[in-house]
Amino acid sequence: MISALMPTYDRYSLQIKSGSGCYLFDAQGRRYLDFGSGIAVNSLGHCHPKLVSAITEQASRIWHCSNLYDIPAQQKLANRLVSNTFADTVFFNNSGAEAIETGIKIIRKFHYESGNPEKYRIITIDGAFHGRTLATISASRQKKYITGFGPLVEGFDQVPFNNLKILKETIGPHTGGVLIEPIQGEGGIRPFSDDYLVALRTICDENGLLLMFDEVQSGVGRTGKFYAYEWTKMTPDIMASAKGLGGGFPVGACLATEQAGLALTAGSHGTTFGGNPMAMAVSNAVLDIIFEKDFLENVRFQSSLFIKHLKNIINKNASLVTEIRGRGLMLGLCCTSKVNNSELVKTLMSKGLLTVPAADNVVRLIPPLIVSTSEITEAASIIEDSLKHIANKT
Repeated sequence: MISALMPTYDRYSLQIKSGSGCYLFDAQGRRYLDFGSGIAVNSLGHCHPKLVSAITEQASRIWHCSNLYDIPAQQKLANRLVSNTFADTVFFNNSGAEAIETGIKIIRKFHYESGNPEKYRIITIDGAFHGRTLATISASRQKKYITGFGPLVEGFDQVPFNNLKILKETIGPHTGGVLIEPIQGEGGIRPFSDDYLVALRTICDENGLLLMFDEVQSGVGRTGKFYAYEWTKMTPDIMASAKGLGGGFPVGACLATEQAGLALTAGSHGTTFGGNPMAMAVSNAVLDIIFEKDFLENVRFQSSLFIKHLKNIINKNASLVTEIRGRGLMLGLCCTSKVNNSELVKTLMSKGLLTVPAADNVVRLIPPLIVSTSEITEAASIIEDSLKHIANKT
């Protein structure tokens, strides 16, 4: 008999019943250290008291209010994002894919309004993941996501990872922008160097292109800065944010400079649920904590501690794992050809540590940003034990 659920996920046989802090509990009461964070969503762990309070209080007042009316908490969150980033203006929606779609539309509309409607094409990078809509899978162009969904949305040109020469050669009279993740998440925690991103900014300026960052996974403190672009001496024109911004509640945001953002005039874009009072209440509570003194400094501290543990583990298990990628608490452990990352993820799960696989045979390690030193040490111990278990099987 067919399941009532469409079979779009090859799910693990694990039923989560509850969560607290960095831990999840299954239906049998077994505890798991969560270093997947709902794929970088649960930025403050599970059932953080401040978030529970914010959503409970808001739920007793009003859940939904159309964007036909003023929503004060929406203006508050927008002001905070603008005050703490490069951006001058923000559009709220419900997910990362929607935020990317908004940015794509801004790029096209910007050039249309500027008298250059022919400049609609956008350059993306091999290995990218920008979402599951028709436009975003067309931008990402990964075979496993586009097969069977053709024809693709026209207007995207993809270039190799980390190759500015080919990127420059790809720019033509119809190119309007570049879309890039500063650290590819699904693509295997592959970071671009700061120098690459600075050079990319220069290339966009020289060619009149808008530069858009996809910080859906790398944003809101994940790398130890509020947004990953802050590690460089450059800023994008447009940026998509989601995942950790709501701490587990669905929310997305597209941030833009004044010049770029003016392209979306009244009636040119919209959303039914985006920026709803519930999402805004939770997101403002998330920022209350992210902006606390020393919060991001502690993210960087825990990252350095975790990397130190992981390097030690690699030294002992060089035949199974080769390198650590990423920044802050967005890390990837690369497996050798002797072990499949999905095997390692399942072994870690069996020993009480939840992680997420990524491309390039990488295991993502993306714990809640509130992770403690003892939890970092516990995770490292489970990773070492799991690799020893796999080694003994081979």
